[in-house]
Amino acid sequence: MKELLRSTDPTAIAFALALLDAEGIASFEMDVHMSVLEGSMGILPRRLMVRDADHFMAAAILRDNGIAV
Repeated sequence: MKELLRSTDPTAIAFALALLDAEGIASFEMDVHMSVLEGSMGILPRRLMVRDADHFMAAAILRDNGIAV
């Protein structure tokens, strides 16, 4: 797995997940509940992970749709 995106914006993560799902690229969101455990209320970033083989294509898809990678 390779990190594709790191963001504190939940809408950017959701949009990226939808774009990748539409293209058939499997992805996994990490650190979803970390801010609750730390008590920081969304300050800690979430990470979006993809397979190493899909990273190049996934990054291109996000860049084409205006999400900085």
